[in-house]
Amino acid sequence: MNLKLVQIHVHFEYTDAIDVLLEHAGVRQFVRYPLMEGKDHEGRHHGTQIFPGNLTVFQAIVPEADVDRLFADLEHFRTEKRAHEHLQALVLPVERQLGTDAAAAATQRRGHEGR
Repeated sequence: MNLKLVQIHVHFEYTDAIDVLLEHAGVRQFVRYPLMEGKDHEGRHHGTQIFPGNLTVFQAIVPEADVDRLFADLEHFRTEKRAHEHLQALVLPVERQLGTDAAAAATQRRGHEGR
């Protein structure tokens, strides 16, 4: 199975909305980095006294077959309101994975071999 790493950057106040989009796309496991500082496309440095808001970064390993559905949902969110335009998402290839699904599959195989 080909896997992709999807990374999403969003203003912190939309964290719950992104949780829902990930769930809708079948993503049950992800990493969320809250309260990140960064500069958006308009030059705003979030996490400063002038722009006190923060960014949230999500990372999820997604089967390649599910990426288009997730991106369609993210694009809909991004274009739904002007306040959502800051959302950024990218897809990177996953060369190897250690843990989570890989570990569960290996554990299951070992359990069957010992019987």
